[in-house]
Amino acid sequence: MKVKSGWMIWALLSFVSVTVFAQQYPAVVGDKYVNRLPARLAKLNGKSAVVVNAGENGKVVGLKSGVKADPSGPATLTFNVKIPAKGWYELSTFAVPELEGAPAIAAHVKIQIGSHRPTKRILFDAYHGNRQVSGKFEMEAGEQSIKIWLPDGVRLAWIEWKNANDPAIPEKAQRYEPRITPPAGHPRIWTTAQQLPVIKERLTQGENKAAWEKVRAAAISPFPFEFDPQEEIFYREDVEKAVETKAFYYLMTGDKAVGREAAKLMQDYLSVLEFGNVTYGDITREIGRSIYVTALVYDWCFDLLGKSELENLRFHMLRLARDMEIGWPPFMDSIINGHGNEAQISRDLLAMSIALYDEDPLPYKYTSYTVLEELVPMRKFEYESPRHNQGVDYGAYRLMWEMHAVWLFYRMTGHPVFDDNIKHLPYYWLYMRLPDGYMLRDGDMFSVKGGGNAPLYWKQPMAMLLGYAYANDPLLKAEFQRQGGLPDNPVLFLLVNDPALKADHDLTKLPLTKDFGKVLGGVVARTGWNNKPESNDVIAEIKGGGYHFANHQHADAGALQIYHHGIQVGDIGLYLSYGTPYDFNFNKRSIAHSMMLAMDPQEKLRFRTKLQDGGARFNQRFPQSPEETTTDPWFDNGKVMSAAFGPSAQKPAFSYFKADLTGAYSSKIAQYARGFLFLNLFREDVPAVIILTDDMSTADPSFKKYWQINTLHQPQTDGDTWVLHNALNGAEGKTHVQMLLPAAADRKLDVLGGPDANSTFGNRFEVKSTKPEASAFRMLVSPAASQSRDRFLTVFQMAEGDAKPLPVQFAEKDGMYQLIVADRVVCMSAGAADVEKPFTLEVPAGAQWQVVLAGLKPGFWNIRQEGGGMDVNMDVVAGNNTVHFTAGAGKYRVTPTRAYHAKDVE
Repeated sequence: MKVKSGWMIWALLSFVSVTVFAQQYPAVVGDKYVNRLPARLAKLNGKSAVVVNAGENGKVVGLKSGVKADPSGPATLTFNVKIPAKGWYELSTFAVPELEGAPAIAAHVKIQIGSHRPTKRILFDAYHGNRQVSGKFEMEAGEQSIKIWLPDGVRLAWIEWKNANDPAIPEKAQRYEPRITPPAGHPRIWTTAQQLPVIKERLTQGENKAAWEKVRAAAISPFPFEFDPQEEIFYREDVEKAVETKAFYYLMTGDKAVGREAAKLMQDYLSVLEFGNVTYGDITREIGRSIYVTALVYDWCFDLLGKSELENLRFHMLRLARDMEIGWPPFMDSIINGHGNEAQISRDLLAMSIALYDEDPLPYKYTSYTVLEELVPMRKFEYESPRHNQGVDYGAYRLMWEMHAVWLFYRMTGHPVFDDNIKHLPYYWLYMRLPDGYMLRDGDMFSVKGGGNAPLYWKQPMAMLLGYAYANDPLLKAEFQRQGGLPDNPVLFLLVNDPALKADHDLTKLPLTKDFGKVLGGVVARTGWNNKPESNDVIAEIKGGGYHFANHQHADAGALQIYHHGIQVGDIGLYLSYGTPYDFNFNKRSIAHSMMLAMDPQEKLRFRTKLQDGGARFNQRFPQSPEETTTDPWFDNGKVMSAAFGPSAQKPAFSYFKADLTGAYSSKIAQYARGFLFLNLFREDVPAVIILTDDMSTADPSFKKYWQINTLHQPQTDGDTWVLHNALNGAEGKTHVQMLLPAAADRKLDVLGGPDANSTFGNRFEVKSTKPEASAFRMLVSPAASQSRDRFLTVFQMAEGDAKPLPVQFAEKDGMYQLIVADRVVCMSAGAADVEKPFTLEVPAGAQWQVVLAGLKPGFWNIRQEGGGMDVNMDVVAGNNTVHFTAGAGKYRVTPTRAYHAKDVE
C-alpha cells in the first residue's frame, strides 16, 4: 500500500500520537511508567462512537455505521490520564481495520492532549500496521485529558504511554573531555570572524559573482509565510531555503532588516513545524535539515536574537533531535555506517552543538565524541583504500555528509581533524566513470531508478564541491562542473569555493590504472580517458580482498566488470528497495555478479536470507573500529596478493591483480584465488585483452562449482569462443570469450536469460524495471566431473564491431600458464600460490615481444636466454610479484635465484 502525500501524511502522524497516552493508572516498572488503557474504557461520544467485538483483538472502538469522520467536530473518545511526573513520554496505539482482510489503508488520527494544539498522527498503515508509535511528548505532572478523533475505516483497541528513555550514553562518551572546542563568539559554523573577510572578498570574484547575485536577489525579496498557530504544518523546504539565504546574506552584509526577517521566519516556522510519527521515506533527513537551518540562524544571526528567542531555538532543535533515527543523545545508531553516517551527526547535530556551545556545552561533548573518537580513526583506516565501501551511490552520498564534518571542524579550528587520505577518495568516482555517462556498478545504486531505458549521467555534485574545495584540486573541480555544478545551493558554493582555483578537465594526466590498495582491494584499468559516448575505450574492474563493511556493500569479492560501448560483463542486480526478498536473495548477493559460486546444500543462511546462491558470505553487520575490522574474521573479505601495472605508470601495457578470496566465502571453500591480467594493446581493432584465472578447492568434492559471467544481451554460444555484445552511439563492441580450462569436453555451459536470469537456483523473482539488467543473461560454466579442486583459465578479447579476435597460443608447463596474443608473451601462475620454482619460457620468432611474468614469489629471479643475450637478475617485490621486459626469439630460463655473473636490474 502506498501512503499519499500532503494532508494524508499529516493525518497519519496525528493518529499515532493519540493512542500512546491512554492509561489512567500508571504502573511503575523499574524507572519506567508503562500505561495501557483499552479504548472501550474511555469516555465515548454517544453520537459517533461504538464498541464492537474484533475477534482476537477483543473489543475495539470505532465510528457508528453511517457516521463519517469529522476532525472539526466533537472528539470520538476521551481518556483521562494521570501523568506521574513532568517529562517526555512516548505514546503508542493499537488499531485494526474495520473490515477483516481489508487492504492496509493509510489512516490518520487527530489527538489533543489537554489544552495543547491538536496533532495528527499515523494510526494504521502498511509500514507498521496495527501498532504505531505516535511520538514523544513533553507532559506536565497531574491529570490530563486526551481527546481522539477517529478516522473512517479503522477502530482503536488501546492506547499506551510510557516515559521516553533517551538512548544510553556510552561510558567513554560520559567521561569524554573534547580536545577540540569551538572558539568564543559567533559565527563559528562554516566560518569564524578571522575567515569571514576572505569569504566576503570572494563573493564578487569569478564564478562566485553569479551565485552571489542569486543569493542577494532571493535574500532581499520578502518571503510571505502565512500560518495558523493552532494548525501544524509539515516540512517545507522553500521556507528553510529562504531562512538560510537570508541568514547568510546578513552574515555577509550586516543587513539587519534581512537578518531579522530570517530570525522571525525561523521562529514562526518552528512554532508550527511537526513531523509527527512519519518514519517512511527516511524522514530523519528532513528533520535534520530543519535542525541545521535553525543552527545557522542561531549562529549567524546571534547578535540579533534576544535571550528568549535563543532559548526557543534551542528548545526546538533538541525537540526535533529526539525524533531523529540516531536519537538524542546521538547514540541510537552508529556514526560509522548506516543512516547514522549521513547528515544526522556530521552536519545537523554537529552544527547544532557548535551553535549552542557557550550556552550548553553538553551537545558538543556528545557529537564531537562520535566524530573525533569514532568516525575519524575509522576513516583514517578505511580510506587507505581510496574507494568507498558503500559503493558508487551511497558512498558519494555519505561522503557528502562526512565532508560537512570535515569542513565544520576545519573552518572552526583552522586545522584538519580528518586524515588527508580523504582528499584522494573522490578519484574513485573519476575511475568508475563510463563513456555512457553512468558508472561501473558498485554497491546499491539508487540512481538506477531514474533515467528510464537510456543511461543517465551520474552525478553527486555536492560531494565533488566539498571534495575539490577542501583538497584544492583542479581535476575534481572539473568533475564538479561536468556534473552541472550546484545551482540550487549557492550558499554552500559561496562558503567554500575559491574562484582562483581553475578547473582542469585534462583527465589524461591521471594514470590509466588505479590500484585501490588492501583495505578494499581492487583495480580499475582503462585504455583511455575519452568519457564521451563515441569513445572506443575499454574499462575493466576486478575487486576482492580486504574487508567487508556490510549495509549497501555487496557480496561481490572477485567480481569482474568490462565496459566497451556498453556493459559487456558485469552486475545485473537492481537496487529497487532495501531488504526485500529480491534485494537480499539476488541483488546484493554474489549470484547477481560475475564471479565464482560453489553450492553447499547445508550452508547456513543469515540476515533474513532465504535462498542459497553459492556465493561469498552475505553480511549485514559492520565493524565500528579498525581493531574490530582486522581482528574479527567475520569481516574478512579475502587478501590482496598482488597489484601491479607497468612498465609505464601513466599508460601501462599491463595491469595485474590477484587475490586470495578464501576468507570471503564460508568454510565450504578450502582455498580460492582469482588472478586478473589486463593487457592494453594500444590498437584500434582489439584494444584490450583480459586473462582471468581461477583456482578453487571446496571442502567437499560434491559441492558444485559455477564460473559465472553476466551480460546484458543474449550471447552467442554456438562455437568454441562465446561472443558478448553491446552498442552505444551507433558503435558496437564485442567481447570474445575463450575458455582454455576446463577443456570443452570437461565442462558444461548453461545460459539463463530474461526472467530465468533473475533467479537463485530455480527461485525466480519478478523484477519490475525497464532497465536492461532486468532481462539480462547469465552464463554459468560447471565442471563435468565432481572434484575438490577446479581451475579455470579464460581469455576475453574486446573487439570493435566485426573485427576478428586475435589468435591465442596457450600451453601449461612448469606450473605456469603461458599465452601468446598480439605482441605479448604472458606467463601466469597456474595455481593459487605464487610460483617459486624454475620454469622455461619460449618466445617465438618475430619482432620484439613484450613479456609479462606474473605471480612470482618475492625475491631475486634470474632470467637467462639460452645461447647468450639476456642474463639479468630482477628483484620481485612482495605485493607486485611481476616482471616485465622486452625479448627477441629464444628460450629463456627463469630461476628464483640471484646469479653471480648476471646484471642486476631494478
